[in-house]
Parts: sequence; C-alpha cells; structure tokens
Amino acid sequence: MKFPCRLDKFISHLAELPRSKARAAIKRQDVSVNDETVTAFDFQIKAQDSVVFQGEQLAFLGKRYFMLHKPAGYVCANVDELHPTVFDLLDEPNMADFHIAGRLDIDTTGLVLITNDGDWSHRITSPKHQKLKTYLVETLEPLTSQALTQLREGVQLHNEKELTRPAIADALESYSLRLSISEGKYHQVKRMLAAVGNKVVELHREQVANIVLDENLQSGEYRALTDAEIKI
Repeated sequence: MKFPCRLDKFISHLAELPRSKARAAIKRQDVSVNDETVTAFDFQIKAQDSVVFQGEQLAFLGKRYFMLHKPAGYVCANVDELHPTVFDLLDEPNMADFHIAGRLDIDTTGLVLITNDGDWSHRITSPKHQKLKTYLVETLEPLTSQALTQLREGVQLHNEKELTRPAIADALESYSLRLSISEGKYHQVKRMLAAVGNKVVELHREQVANIVLDENLQSGEYRALTDAEIKI
C-alpha cells in the first residue's frame, strides 16, 4: 500500500471489506482519523495517521516477508478454484496485496517466499540479478557424467532460442542431484533434465539467494524472514 491513500481504499484493504462496504461505513460516520470523524471517501490517509473503524484501530503493518515450506498439492497463486493455494496455509492479517516471489509447480515442494514488497521480490526473481535458486532433484533415469557436464555448460530447451545459463550441478546419488540455476523459465528444471534425456520425478527447492529453507519448518509451516535474510 502506498501513501497517501484514499480512506475508502485504506478501510477496504485493512478491514478486508469490499470497497462498497467501506464507503457505507464511512458514510455512517463509523470512521475517524486522528480522533476526528471523516465522511469523505477520498480523504487522504498518511502512513502516520490514526484510523479507527467501528471502534478498532487499523494499522498498516508495513512490508512483510515470509518463508513457507510448501507441500505438494498446493498451487502458488492467491486464488484458485480447483486447488488449495499456499495462501491457505498462512494465518496473517491484511494479506490482500501479498504475492509470491518465485512460484513453484503444484507437485514441487520446498521454499516459497511471500511478501508485499514488490521491489524486493523483483530483486529475487529478475534474471538480471542472477540470484541462484537451488533444488534437490530426483530423476527417473541414472545421471550420467555427460548429462551433468551439459547442465553445467547450458542446455537447449524446447522452444527456446538460447542455451540456459550455466548451472551448478552436483550428483548426490545415481538418481539425484543438487541443481542451482540463476534463471526462472517456465518449468525450467524439468525442461533442463528433459533436454539431457532424463525426467524429474521429485523436485524440492531448498534455497533462494541467501535464504535457506529453515530445517525446523515442517511441510505446510511458515515463519517471518529475519533481517539478515531480507537483506539479499
């Protein structure tokens, strides 16, 4: 939310009401700003103003940042008619303007970052910033040294004109590797493994930039980021 902000928008956002109901409350004189009743919908609210709605003070909580241990079966979307979303796992106030900084597929597990800070998420997700994203990958076929070399040098994805950027690819076992990439193309990890003649059967993201999935978070749990984690 940017300030100054219209009063009806402020009430709608923080009280999680349709704009029409926020305006009805303002018209009923249910809203005061700095102890003065205000009835103008377009009254400009500043960040430091004290706004009381039906006897309760509304506070803009500022920029917030969370990490979530995403389970399989959840989609990275604010709303979805067919599947549960990662936002169903959060119990936080005023989530209307939150978004996901780097989505995961429905069957992919691991680290998801959720914030209302657009500039911060852009630094995370924009390819020009080259923030590494690290995945644990389980494959259908055994990994070959040739495939690992190809991943490290860049591979040709289907319907792409240029090779992927060189990845960090370390074999863990015959059917698993740790893969770090600095891009975020659609289904990139799965397409990269397909390009070297293999198939992903399980995919788990464990790190984005300097942010490592907290080992104490069980699947479906989340926590706020620390100040150090926010400073990407």
